[in-house]
Amino acid sequence: MAGAFGFKGCQKIRGQQIRNLLEAKDFFLFDCDGVIWHGENAIAGAAKVVNSLIRHGKNVVFVTNNCTRPRENYVHKFYRLGFTDVMLEQIFSSSYCSALYLRDVVKVRGQVFVIGCDGLRIELLEAGIPCVEEEDDPDATIYNCPLAPDVKAVLVGHDDKLTFLKKKIFWMNVLLTATGHMPRRPKAGGSGSLTAALEVASSRKATVIGKPSRFMFECISSQFSGVDPAQCLMVGDRLETDILFGSNCGLDTMLTLTGVSQIEEAQEYLKSELTTNHSLVPDYVVDTIADFLPEG
Repeated sequence: MAGAFGFKGCQKIRGQQIRNLLEAKDFFLFDCDGVIWHGENAIAGAAKVVNSLIRHGKNVVFVTNNCTRPRENYVHKFYRLGFTDVMLEQIFSSSYCSALYLRDVVKVRGQVFVIGCDGLRIELLEAGIPCVEEEDDPDATIYNCPLAPDVKAVLVGHDDKLTFLKKKIFWMNVLLTATGHMPRRPKAGGSGSLTAALEVASSRKATVIGKPSRFMFECISSQFSGVDPAQCLMVGDRLETDILFGSNCGLDTMLTLTGVSQIEEAQEYLKSELTTNHSLVPDYVVDTIADFLPEG
């Protein structure tokens, strides 16, 4: 989507250009890792930016593919790092949105087998969806581990332990859902890597809920009335997830250079002859979201 002020993709903006953009937009979507924090350290100025936007009446939400913790834990982390105005309803994690998808869209009737961390299980249970509890059995093999008969769906997230029972699930004829897709820089045990393995083993495609899927924006639109894509700005650090997500949803996009992707990669996509690569090009680029703060 072309920038609202005529700045064609991949152009850095600063100063008054940023001020004008902030005034023009009503709804801000932020990725978390690499945008507002690195691990347990907030990016300098990020808390002040987020708190200021909220106090000035802007709608602010956080859209993250990190499914390892429930939203309640995110609230505690935000507060601990100085984001004192952030509320639970502003957090849209891939685990939370996956639970909404299984409950409200698929209307799953039965248990969900989770290949992932407790963050996934907690969000499913809070949505009223029962999960299969896997028991540790040192003698289990892929041939003798039992399967619950009423498993209707498999949800794949980040998982450091791939057991025989989880491998056996790959062959079940049930709905396959996943919190994320295979990124260019996959992590061992990451949702994208496990999803790819599951798809190959089962010869089926998983329904991916996390970015760059549109479903997370649909979740936001269902919970915030009157969300206009033209009034939204998606701010992220990954071209293949955050920026593509924004493009898929018809939002203006901004790349911040405090995370994974760099401006040189975006410029390569901009010059690409493949038109599909142009969806990976941000409308705006800033060094850090601290650039949102007034100068001086």
